Amino acid sequence: MDVLRLGVLPTPAVAYLTTALRADMGVMISASHNPAPDNGIKFLTRGGYKLPDAMENEIEQRLDEKWDRPVGASVGRVREAYGEADRYVSHVLSTVTGRLDGLNVVLDCAHGAAHMVAPEALLRAGATVETIGARPDGLNINAGVGSTHLDKLQQIVVSRNADVGIAYDGDADRCLAVSHTGEVIDGDQIMAVLAMAMHAEGKLVGDTVVATVMSNLGFKIGLKNAGIDMIETAVGDRYVLEAMKAGGYNLGGEQSGHVLMLDHATTGDGLLTSLHLLSIVAREGKSLAELASVMTRLPQILVNVKDVDRDKASAPELSAAVAAAEAELGETGRVLIRPSGTEPMIRVMVEASSAEQAEQMANRLADVVRTACV
Repeated sequence: MDVLRLGVLPTPAVAYLTTALRADMGVMISASHNPAPDNGIKFLTRGGYKLPDAMENEIEQRLDEKWDRPVGASVGRVREAYGEADRYVSHVLSTVTGRLDGLNVVLDCAHGAAHMVAPEALLRAGATVETIGARPDGLNINAGVGSTHLDKLQQIVVSRNADVGIAYDGDADRCLAVSHTGEVIDGDQIMAVLAMAMHAEGKLVGDTVVATVMSNLGFKIGLKNAGIDMIETAVGDRYVLEAMKAGGYNLGGEQSGHVLMLDHATTGDGLLTSLHLLSIVAREGKSLAELASVMTRLPQILVNVKDVDRDKASAPELSAAVAAAEAELGETGRVLIRPSGTEPMIRVMVEASSAEQAEQMANRLADVVRTACV
């Protein structure tokens, strides 16, 4: 195979360039939102989509197969293609209308893949930009910065009187935001702002957003009040993507900030998402906090009950306790019992109108899990 080496770029940039350069596949070395020792490999198909589970499993099964290795002139060639970063930046900028002039933005690049392209894109769009977490050394990715560590960004946004803070994760396929008051704006709220704007412009296909079962009930209520439907999927961006492709929808994502805008990208794209979010702030002339208030985030408590039999998550005693909790909550909250896909653990999530009620109910259900799922 001939290889084009792109340098340090976000996962969605590799996905876009796989298509733009008509490559047969894309490869990303990344630890995503994790520390450097967790580095792995993401493969992208022709067209820029992540591989389905079945294909990944088949690759793993065939790794030990014997094969005739090419030699001499049959070996592929490697070419540097660092300049292709500009093609990606130009692409994401072409998807937004209007300028960001007058906006003061703090970017947390997680010492990761967005450290060059994100500031470049926002500066070209007219924003005033200050960066943190923009000095990767190959080992410090996500270390105390990025979308999983927002404290520093919150402090700097408030101290600098910035309009917005944006935090990417290591491979920049997701983003979270911080308002001028230091309030965290999560993926549900970002999707709500995007959905309302797209709905108003007649650009939201089917007036529908696709999200996972972990999205806050307040998100669903806010969308319903605006005349927008929500389709729920299992946790994981690939399940969101499957549902979007099946229904032809163009907006979906996760509470973690992994947002899919299929009109413009084949994967979650933190830079793309942040540009569209900031363009709405600039166009509406409202603060991000005011825009995000279109939904009220209900208190959400998650308890991970470890060392239990995850296959017993539907045990009769637990099912009865969940039914009683749901009856108590009515339409003001919800309960979600979810077995871990990889560990002997069952996750108990409760949303309620008050944090106290959510915590009490989650702990009560967790106790039932400990006795019923052993």
